[in-house]
Amino acid sequence: MSAPTYTGDARVGGPAQVRELPGLTISKVAVSEMANNAYLLRCTATGQALLIDAAAEPDVLRRLTTGIELRTVVTTHGHWDHHRALADVVSATGAETVAHPADAHDLPVSVSRKVEHGDTVSVGEQTLEVVHLRGHTPGSIALVWRGPGDAGTHVFTGDSLFPGGVGNTQGDAERFTSLIDDVEERLFGTLPDDTWVYPGHGSDTTIGAERPHLAEWRARGW
Repeated sequence: MSAPTYTGDARVGGPAQVRELPGLTISKVAVSEMANNAYLLRCTATGQALLIDAAAEPDVLRRLTTGIELRTVVTTHGHWDHHRALADVVSATGAETVAHPADAHDLPVSVSRKVEHGDTVSVGEQTLEVVHLRGHTPGSIALVWRGPGDAGTHVFTGDSLFPGGVGNTQGDAERFTSLIDDVEERLFGTLPDDTWVYPGHGSDTTIGAERPHLAEWRARGW
């Protein structure tokens, strides 16, 4: 039987959505009453893995990483719903913790590596570029993977970009302007339309699907 087609529509309590790409396998699960997305990235050449957002349900995340060499856990931002399982996962695996310094103090464990805009994080032979997106939180980051050959470009955006808009800025006009400016310049201004977008909650999208709506988002103010 062939593997299910990846749709990006992970459901809480459901199986992982698994995407096999040249150089990297991406597994997406949804956890908790907040339906947070957690992403396990595994280098196909080395077997080494990186987890994006140990959000909740440590048992689910431990099953996802069983038999896998988890080297790194990246937290996209400091909001509580994105790191409730972080201490458990790190304790069980000894993985390095990575976050932006502006949000590091909000995490339940010490951050062993603090990253800034333009830094890179490795998973085996693959490299992720750190993009700082200021507004949802001061230290929100996205991770961009530019795959080999026809693997395409993929971006993990945390709560900074979703289908239909940018992340919540609680009606703060200054924070909203900061976030949409960064998203427009640092994501839409640098990534091709076929870039796959993996958000912190909900379904996936692409840069091309969202690009036509940038002016609409800016005009509405959220």
